[in-house]
Amino acid sequence: MRVAMIGTGYVGLVSGACFADFGHTVTCIDKDAGKIERLKDGVIPIFEPGLDKLVADNAREGRLHFDVDAAEAVRGADAVFIAVGTPSRRGDGHADLSYVYAAAEEIAALMDGFTVVVTKSTVPVGTGDEIEAIIRKKRPDADFAVVSNPEFLREGAAIEDFKRPDRVVVGADDERAREVMRELYRPLNLNETPIVFTSRRTSELIKYASNAFLAMKITFINEMADLCEAVGADVQQVAKGIGLDNRIGSKFLHAGPGYGGSCFPKDTLALVRTADDAGAPVRLIETTVKVNDARKKAMAGRVADALDGDLRGKTVGVLGLTFKPNTDDMRDAPSLDIIPALQAMGAKIQAFDPEGHEARQLFRDVDFKTGPYEAAESADVLVLITEWDQFRALDLDRVKMLMKQPIVVDLRNVYKPDDMRARGFKYSGVGRG
Repeated sequence: MRVAMIGTGYVGLVSGACFADFGHTVTCIDKDAGKIERLKDGVIPIFEPGLDKLVADNAREGRLHFDVDAAEAVRGADAVFIAVGTPSRRGDGHADLSYVYAAAEEIAALMDGFTVVVTKSTVPVGTGDEIEAIIRKKRPDADFAVVSNPEFLREGAAIEDFKRPDRVVVGADDERAREVMRELYRPLNLNETPIVFTSRRTSELIKYASNAFLAMKITFINEMADLCEAVGADVQQVAKGIGLDNRIGSKFLHAGPGYGGSCFPKDTLALVRTADDAGAPVRLIETTVKVNDARKKAMAGRVADALDGDLRGKTVGVLGLTFKPNTDDMRDAPSLDIIPALQAMGAKIQAFDPEGHEARQLFRDVDFKTGPYEAAESADVLVLITEWDQFRALDLDRVKMLMKQPIVVDLRNVYKPDDMRARGFKYSGVGRG
Protein backbone atom coordinates (compact mmCIF):
# COMPACT_ATOMS: atom_id res chain seq x y z
CA MET A 1 0.00 0.00 0.00
CA ARG A 2 1.00 3.64 -0.42
CA VAL A 3 1.45 5.63 2.77
CA ALA A 4 2.14 9.30 3.42
CA MET A 5 3.45 10.12 6.91
CA ILE A 6 3.09 13.78 7.89
CA GLY A 7 5.79 14.47 10.47
CA THR A 8 9.23 12.92 10.93
CA GLY A 9 9.47 13.14 14.70
CA TYR A 10 9.83 10.11 16.90
CA VAL A 11 6.46 8.54 16.08
CA GLY A 12 6.38 9.47 12.41
CA LEU A 13 9.90 8.31 11.60
CA VAL A 14 9.66 5.01 13.48
CA SER A 15 6.18 4.25 12.11
CA GLY A 16 7.15 5.19 8.56
CA ALA A 17 10.29 3.08 8.61
CA CYS A 18 8.44 0.08 10.07
CA PHE A 19 5.58 0.31 7.56
CA ALA A 20 8.20 0.41 4.80
CA ASP A 21 9.84 -2.66 6.30
CA PHE A 22 6.44 -4.38 6.11
CA GLY A 23 6.65 -3.86 2.35
CA HIS A 24 4.52 -0.74 1.93
CA THR A 25 5.72 2.31 -0.01
CA VAL A 26 6.09 5.18 2.45
CA THR A 27 6.91 8.86 2.07
CA CYS A 28 7.75 10.75 5.24
CA ILE A 29 7.05 14.47 4.96
CA ASP A 30 8.37 17.37 7.02
CA LYS A 31 8.50 21.15 6.61
CA ASP A 32 12.08 21.24 7.85
CA ALA A 33 14.09 21.06 4.61
CA GLY A 34 17.38 20.59 6.44
CA LYS A 35 16.01 17.65 8.38
CA ILE A 36 14.70 16.03 5.20
CA GLU A 37 18.06 16.41 3.48
CA ARG A 38 19.82 14.85 6.45
CA LEU A 39 17.37 11.95 6.46
CA LYS A 40 18.04 11.40 2.76
CA ASP A 41 21.73 11.23 3.67
CA GLY A 42 20.99 8.67 6.36
CA VAL A 43 21.42 11.05 9.31
CA ILE A 44 18.84 10.14 11.96
CA PRO A 45 17.72 13.06 14.17
CA ILE A 46 16.95 10.91 17.23
CA PHE A 47 18.67 8.06 19.02
CA GLU A 48 16.64 4.87 18.80
CA PRO A 49 18.43 1.50 18.68
CA GLY A 50 18.24 -0.05 15.20
CA LEU A 51 16.45 2.87 13.55
CA ASP A 52 19.42 4.03 11.47
CA LYS A 53 19.77 0.61 9.83
CA LEU A 54 16.02 0.24 9.31
CA VAL A 55 15.84 3.61 7.56
CA ALA A 56 18.93 2.94 5.44
CA ASP A 57 17.79 -0.53 4.34
CA ASN A 58 14.31 0.58 3.28
CA ALA A 59 15.54 3.74 1.59
CA ARG A 60 18.01 1.64 -0.40
CA GLU A 61 15.23 -0.76 -1.43
CA GLY A 62 13.11 2.16 -2.64
CA ARG A 63 10.29 1.68 -0.14
CA LEU A 64 11.05 4.68 2.11
CA HIS A 65 11.23 8.25 0.83
CA PHE A 66 11.55 11.71 2.36
CA ASP A 67 10.14 14.98 1.05
CA VAL A 68 9.21 18.52 2.08
CA ASP A 69 6.42 18.63 -0.50
CA ALA A 70 3.41 16.56 0.49
CA ALA A 71 1.54 16.93 -2.81
CA GLU A 72 2.64 13.85 -4.73
CA ALA A 73 2.69 11.53 -1.74
CA VAL A 74 -0.74 12.55 -0.44
CA ARG A 75 -2.42 12.40 -3.88
CA GLY A 76 -1.23 8.86 -4.40
CA ALA A 77 -1.75 7.60 -0.86
CA ASP A 78 -4.15 4.96 0.36
CA ALA A 79 -3.56 6.24 3.90
CA VAL A 80 -2.21 9.55 5.14
CA PHE A 81 -0.96 9.51 8.71
CA ILE A 82 -0.83 12.61 10.88
CA ALA A 83 2.16 12.14 13.19
CA VAL A 84 2.97 15.66 14.33
CA GLY A 85 3.66 16.91 17.83
CA THR A 86 0.93 17.64 20.38
CA PRO A 87 2.85 19.33 23.21
CA SER A 88 1.19 20.69 26.32
CA ARG A 89 -0.23 24.12 25.63
CA ARG A 90 1.34 26.84 27.72
CA GLY A 91 -0.85 28.14 30.48
CA ASP A 92 -3.57 25.50 30.69
CA GLY A 93 -2.02 22.05 30.05
CA HIS A 94 -4.34 21.18 27.16
CA ALA A 95 -2.77 19.44 24.17
CA ASP A 96 -1.71 21.94 21.50
CA LEU A 97 -3.47 20.70 18.35
CA SER A 98 -2.37 23.47 16.01
CA TYR A 99 0.04 21.19 14.11
CA VAL A 100 -2.63 18.49 13.77
CA TYR A 101 -5.19 20.89 12.37
CA ALA A 102 -2.63 22.45 9.99
CA ALA A 103 -1.84 18.96 8.68
CA ALA A 104 -5.57 18.31 8.15
CA GLU A 105 -5.87 21.52 6.13
CA GLU A 106 -2.93 20.49 3.97
CA ILE A 107 -4.23 16.97 3.41
CA ALA A 108 -7.68 18.28 2.46
CA ALA A 109 -6.23 20.37 -0.34
CA LEU A 110 -4.16 17.53 -1.79
CA MET A 111 -5.96 14.19 -1.50
CA ASP A 112 -7.39 12.54 -4.58
CA GLY A 113 -9.83 9.61 -4.51
CA PHE A 114 -10.82 7.66 -1.41
CA THR A 115 -8.25 8.42 1.30
CA VAL A 116 -7.97 7.21 4.87
CA VAL A 117 -6.69 10.02 7.10
CA VAL A 118 -5.14 8.41 10.18
CA THR A 119 -4.40 10.23 13.42
CA LYS A 120 -1.22 8.73 14.86
CA SER A 121 -0.50 11.72 17.08
CA THR A 122 -1.77 11.51 20.64
CA VAL A 123 -4.89 13.67 20.68
CA PRO A 124 -7.79 14.35 23.07
CA VAL A 125 -11.21 12.78 22.60
CA GLY A 126 -13.10 14.44 19.77
CA THR A 127 -10.06 15.52 17.75
CA GLY A 128 -10.95 13.13 14.93
CA ASP A 129 -14.35 14.82 14.67
CA GLU A 130 -12.66 18.19 14.30
CA ILE A 131 -10.24 16.84 11.66
CA GLU A 132 -13.20 15.48 9.71
CA ALA A 133 -14.98 18.85 9.94
CA ILE A 134 -11.87 20.71 8.74
CA ILE A 135 -11.48 18.46 5.72
CA ARG A 136 -15.20 18.45 4.93
CA LYS A 137 -15.36 22.24 5.05
CA LYS A 138 -12.41 22.62 2.70
CA ARG A 139 -13.40 19.74 0.40
CA PRO A 140 -17.16 19.05 0.55
CA ASP A 141 -16.78 16.69 -2.39
CA ALA A 142 -13.92 14.62 -0.94
CA ASP A 143 -14.19 10.87 -0.44
CA PHE A 144 -12.36 10.11 2.81
CA ALA A 145 -12.56 8.62 6.28
CA VAL A 146 -10.82 9.79 9.44
CA VAL A 147 -9.38 7.03 11.64
CA SER A 148 -7.72 7.00 15.06
CA ASN A 149 -4.71 4.69 15.34
CA PRO A 150 -2.78 5.58 18.52
CA GLU A 151 0.82 4.56 19.00
CA PHE A 152 2.10 2.58 21.97
CA LEU A 153 5.84 2.84 21.37
CA ARG A 154 8.37 2.79 24.19
CA GLU A 155 11.41 4.91 23.50
CA GLY A 156 14.41 2.60 23.34
CA ALA A 157 12.28 -0.33 22.17
CA ALA A 158 10.10 1.33 19.54
CA ILE A 159 10.88 -0.92 16.58
CA GLU A 160 10.14 -4.07 18.58
CA ASP A 161 6.94 -2.48 19.88
CA PHE A 162 5.77 -1.59 16.38
CA LYS A 163 6.55 -4.96 14.86
CA ARG A 164 5.46 -7.12 17.80
CA PRO A 165 2.81 -5.08 19.59
CA ASP A 166 0.49 -6.28 22.32
CA ARG A 167 -2.38 -4.93 20.23
CA VAL A 168 -3.24 -2.50 17.44
CA VAL A 169 -6.08 -0.11 18.20
CA VAL A 170 -8.12 1.31 15.32
CA GLY A 171 -11.01 3.71 15.79
CA ALA A 172 -13.07 3.75 12.60
CA ASP A 173 -16.74 3.77 11.58
CA ASP A 174 -16.17 3.29 7.85
CA GLU A 175 -15.78 -0.33 6.68
CA ARG A 176 -13.59 0.73 3.74
CA ALA A 177 -11.25 2.42 6.20
CA ARG A 178 -11.17 -0.67 8.40
CA GLU A 179 -10.16 -2.74 5.39
CA VAL A 180 -7.31 -0.35 4.56
CA MET A 181 -6.07 -0.56 8.16
CA ARG A 182 -6.30 -4.37 8.12
CA GLU A 183 -4.16 -4.42 5.00
CA LEU A 184 -1.59 -2.01 6.45
CA TYR A 185 -1.15 -4.21 9.51
CA ARG A 186 -1.57 -7.56 7.71
CA PRO A 187 2.12 -8.51 8.26
CA LEU A 188 1.31 -8.74 11.99
CA ASN A 189 -1.10 -11.61 11.32
CA LEU A 190 1.79 -14.06 11.55
CA ASN A 191 2.16 -13.16 15.24
CA GLU A 192 -1.63 -13.22 15.70
CA THR A 193 -1.56 -9.63 16.93
CA PRO A 194 -5.05 -8.56 18.05
CA ILE A 195 -6.49 -5.62 16.12
CA VAL A 196 -9.03 -3.90 18.34
CA PHE A 197 -11.62 -2.02 16.28
CA THR A 198 -13.55 0.61 18.20
CA SER A 199 -15.31 3.90 17.64
CA ARG A 200 -13.00 6.81 16.95
CA ARG A 201 -13.59 8.53 20.29
CA THR A 202 -13.02 5.30 22.19
CA SER A 203 -9.72 4.79 20.41
CA GLU A 204 -8.58 8.30 21.28
CA LEU A 205 -9.38 7.70 24.94
CA ILE A 206 -7.65 4.30 25.02
CA LYS A 207 -4.31 5.98 24.37
CA TYR A 208 -4.69 8.49 27.19
CA ALA A 209 -6.11 5.91 29.58
CA SER A 210 -3.18 3.55 28.90
CA ASN A 211 -0.53 6.16 29.61
CA ALA A 212 -2.36 7.52 32.64
CA PHE A 213 -2.68 4.04 34.15
CA LEU A 214 1.03 3.31 33.69
CA ALA A 215 1.98 6.69 35.14
CA MET A 216 -0.29 5.96 38.09
CA LYS A 217 1.38 2.57 38.57
CA ILE A 218 4.82 4.20 38.71
CA THR A 219 3.59 6.79 41.18
CA PHE A 220 1.98 4.10 43.32
CA ILE A 221 5.21 2.13 43.73
CA ASN A 222 7.11 5.36 44.45
CA GLU A 223 4.72 6.12 47.30
CA MET A 224 5.13 2.55 48.54
CA ALA A 225 8.90 3.18 48.46
CA ASP A 226 8.48 6.12 50.81
CA LEU A 227 6.40 3.95 53.12
CA CYS A 228 9.02 1.19 52.99
CA GLU A 229 11.67 3.65 54.12
CA ALA A 230 9.49 4.73 57.03
CA VAL A 231 8.67 1.24 58.28
CA GLY A 232 11.84 -0.68 57.40
CA ALA A 233 10.61 -2.69 54.41
CA ASP A 234 12.16 -3.27 50.96
CA VAL A 235 10.19 -1.86 48.02
CA GLN A 236 11.82 -4.21 45.52
CA GLN A 237 10.53 -7.22 47.44
CA VAL A 238 7.13 -5.53 47.79
CA ALA A 239 7.06 -4.95 44.02
CA LYS A 240 8.01 -8.56 43.35
CA GLY A 241 5.42 -9.83 45.79
CA ILE A 242 2.56 -7.87 44.25
CA GLY A 243 3.83 -8.10 40.67
CA LEU A 244 3.57 -11.90 40.67
CA ASP A 245 -0.18 -11.44 40.95
CA ASN A 246 -1.38 -11.73 37.34
CA ARG A 247 -4.02 -9.11 38.00
CA ILE A 248 -1.28 -6.57 38.75
CA GLY A 249 1.81 -7.61 36.76
CA SER A 250 5.44 -6.70 37.37
CA LYS A 251 5.97 -3.99 34.74
CA PHE A 252 6.20 -0.34 35.78
CA LEU A 253 6.71 -1.30 39.42
CA HIS A 254 10.26 0.04 39.71
CA ALA A 255 10.69 2.72 42.34
CA GLY A 256 12.74 5.74 41.32
CA PRO A 257 12.83 9.52 40.98
CA GLY A 258 9.51 9.84 39.12
CA TYR A 259 8.39 9.47 35.51
CA GLY A 260 9.33 11.81 32.67
CA GLY A 261 9.61 11.65 28.90
CA SER A 262 7.59 12.71 25.91
CA CYS A 263 4.31 10.99 26.81
CA PHE A 264 3.38 10.48 30.46
CA PRO A 265 3.74 14.09 31.71
CA LYS A 266 1.85 15.75 28.86
CA ASP A 267 -0.73 12.98 28.40
CA THR A 268 -1.71 12.78 32.06
CA LEU A 269 -2.09 16.55 32.15
CA ALA A 270 -4.11 16.59 28.92
CA LEU A 271 -6.41 13.85 30.25
CA VAL A 272 -7.01 15.85 33.43
CA ARG A 273 -7.96 18.91 31.36
CA THR A 274 -10.19 16.89 29.03
CA ALA A 275 -11.97 15.28 31.97
CA ASP A 276 -12.51 18.64 33.67
CA ASP A 277 -13.99 20.08 30.48
CA ALA A 278 -16.31 17.08 30.21
CA GLY A 279 -17.47 17.48 33.81
CA ALA A 280 -16.03 14.09 34.80
CA PRO A 281 -12.85 14.85 36.78
CA VAL A 282 -10.23 12.12 37.13
CA ARG A 283 -9.03 12.59 40.71
CA LEU A 284 -6.61 9.67 40.70
CA ILE A 285 -4.78 11.09 37.69
CA GLU A 286 -4.80 14.61 39.14
CA THR A 287 -3.09 13.25 42.24
CA THR A 288 -0.65 11.24 40.14
CA VAL A 289 0.49 14.40 38.35
CA LYS A 290 0.95 16.34 41.61
CA VAL A 291 2.75 13.51 43.42
CA ASN A 292 5.12 12.89 40.51
CA ASP A 293 6.04 16.57 40.16
CA ALA A 294 6.73 16.80 43.87
CA ARG A 295 8.80 13.62 43.86
CA LYS A 296 11.21 14.82 41.17
CA LYS A 297 11.76 18.05 43.07
CA ALA A 298 12.39 16.17 46.33
CA MET A 299 15.18 13.95 45.01
CA ALA A 300 17.89 16.57 45.54
CA GLY A 301 17.10 16.42 49.23
CA ARG A 302 18.13 12.76 49.29
CA VAL A 303 21.51 13.71 47.91
CA ALA A 304 21.90 16.44 50.49
CA ASP A 305 20.96 13.99 53.26
CA ALA A 306 23.82 11.71 52.18
CA LEU A 307 26.18 14.61 52.94
CA ASP A 308 24.55 15.52 56.26
CA GLY A 309 22.42 18.23 54.63
CA ASP A 310 25.30 20.43 53.42
CA LEU A 311 26.13 20.62 49.71
CA ARG A 312 27.96 23.94 49.74
CA GLY A 313 31.14 23.60 47.75
CA LYS A 314 30.64 19.86 47.35
CA THR A 315 31.12 18.07 44.01
CA VAL A 316 28.25 15.84 42.89
CA GLY A 317 28.94 13.28 40.17
CA VAL A 318 25.84 12.45 38.14
CA LEU A 319 25.34 9.30 36.04
CA GLY A 320 22.50 9.59 33.53
CA LEU A 321 20.57 12.63 32.34
CA THR A 322 17.99 11.38 29.82
CA PHE A 323 14.57 10.40 31.13
CA LYS A 324 15.28 6.69 30.52
CA PRO A 325 18.00 4.48 29.01
CA ASN A 326 18.39 3.90 25.25
CA THR A 327 17.08 7.30 24.25
CA ASP A 328 18.45 10.82 23.89
CA ASP A 329 15.12 12.31 24.98
CA MET A 330 15.39 14.92 27.73
CA ARG A 331 11.73 15.91 27.88
CA ASP A 332 10.60 16.15 31.51
CA ALA A 333 13.60 14.07 32.62
CA PRO A 334 13.99 13.92 36.42
CA SER A 335 17.50 15.33 36.00
CA LEU A 336 15.95 18.64 34.88
CA ASP A 337 14.55 19.06 38.41
CA ILE A 338 17.33 17.39 40.37
CA ILE A 339 20.40 19.14 39.00
CA PRO A 340 19.20 22.75 39.35
CA ALA A 341 18.03 21.95 42.89
CA LEU A 342 21.48 20.57 43.75
CA GLN A 343 23.11 23.66 42.29
CA ALA A 344 20.78 25.89 44.32
CA MET A 345 22.10 24.12 47.43
CA GLY A 346 25.65 25.07 46.44
CA ALA A 347 26.81 21.88 44.72
CA LYS A 348 29.13 21.68 41.73
CA ILE A 349 27.90 19.18 39.14
CA GLN A 350 29.92 16.91 36.89
CA ALA A 351 27.84 14.56 34.76
CA PHE A 352 27.89 11.88 32.11
CA ASP A 353 25.18 10.39 29.89
CA PRO A 354 25.90 8.17 26.86
CA GLU A 355 23.37 10.01 24.65
CA GLY A 356 22.60 13.18 26.60
CA HIS A 357 23.80 15.57 23.88
CA GLU A 358 20.79 17.82 24.25
CA ALA A 359 21.55 18.22 27.95
CA ARG A 360 24.44 20.51 27.09
CA GLN A 361 21.92 23.11 25.93
CA LEU A 362 19.57 22.57 28.88
CA PHE A 363 21.92 22.82 31.88
CA ARG A 364 24.08 25.69 32.99
CA ASP A 365 27.39 25.40 34.84
CA VAL A 366 27.58 21.62 34.51
CA ASP A 367 30.93 19.97 33.78
CA PHE A 368 30.09 17.30 31.20
CA LYS A 369 32.39 14.30 31.33
CA THR A 370 33.27 11.65 28.74
CA GLY A 371 32.57 8.57 30.86
CA PRO A 372 31.23 7.32 34.20
CA TYR A 373 34.61 7.16 35.90
CA GLU A 374 35.39 10.75 34.93
CA ALA A 375 32.04 11.75 36.49
CA ALA A 376 33.04 9.95 39.71
CA GLU A 377 36.53 11.43 39.95
CA SER A 378 36.99 13.66 43.03
CA ALA A 379 33.24 13.63 43.71
CA ASP A 380 31.92 13.90 47.24
CA VAL A 381 28.87 11.88 46.22
CA LEU A 382 27.89 9.92 43.10
CA VAL A 383 24.23 10.01 42.04
CA LEU A 384 22.75 7.47 39.62
CA ILE A 385 19.70 9.02 37.92
CA THR A 386 19.28 7.02 34.69
CA GLU A 387 19.94 3.27 34.65
CA TRP A 388 21.94 2.88 31.43
CA ASP A 389 23.37 -0.63 31.08
CA GLN A 390 26.95 0.60 31.31
CA PHE A 391 26.22 1.90 34.83
CA ARG A 392 25.05 -1.51 36.06
CA ALA A 393 28.46 -3.15 36.27
CA LEU A 394 30.90 -0.41 37.18
CA ASP A 395 34.28 -1.31 38.63
CA LEU A 396 33.31 -0.29 42.14
CA ASP A 397 36.85 -0.51 43.50
CA ARG A 398 37.92 1.97 40.83
CA VAL A 399 34.95 4.20 41.60
CA LYS A 400 35.82 4.17 45.29
CA MET A 401 39.44 5.00 44.59
CA LEU A 402 38.49 7.92 42.32
CA MET A 403 35.95 9.55 44.62
CA LYS A 404 36.80 12.05 47.32
CA GLN A 405 34.57 10.03 49.65
CA PRO A 406 32.72 6.79 48.81
CA ILE A 407 29.09 7.92 48.95
CA VAL A 408 26.55 6.70 46.37
CA VAL A 409 22.91 7.75 46.01
CA ASP A 410 21.28 5.21 43.70
CA LEU A 411 17.90 6.56 42.56
CA ARG A 412 17.25 3.47 40.40
CA ASN A 413 18.21 0.72 42.88
CA VAL A 414 20.74 -0.72 40.44
CA TYR A 415 23.07 -1.95 43.18
CA LYS A 416 22.50 -4.10 46.26
CA PRO A 417 22.85 -2.24 49.56
CA ASP A 418 24.71 -5.04 51.36
CA ASP A 419 27.23 -5.39 48.51
CA MET A 420 27.88 -1.66 48.42
CA ARG A 421 28.36 -1.42 52.18
CA ALA A 422 30.64 -4.46 52.14
CA ARG A 423 32.82 -2.59 49.63
CA GLY A 424 33.05 0.37 51.95
CA PHE A 425 30.46 2.67 50.41
CA LYS A 426 27.93 4.76 52.23
CA TYR A 427 24.97 3.79 50.08
CA SER A 428 21.44 5.11 49.74
CA GLY A 429 18.79 3.62 47.46
CA VAL A 430 15.04 4.17 47.12
CA GLY A 431 12.54 2.42 49.38
CA ARG A 432 14.96 -0.01 50.93
CA GLY A 433 14.22 0.37 54.60
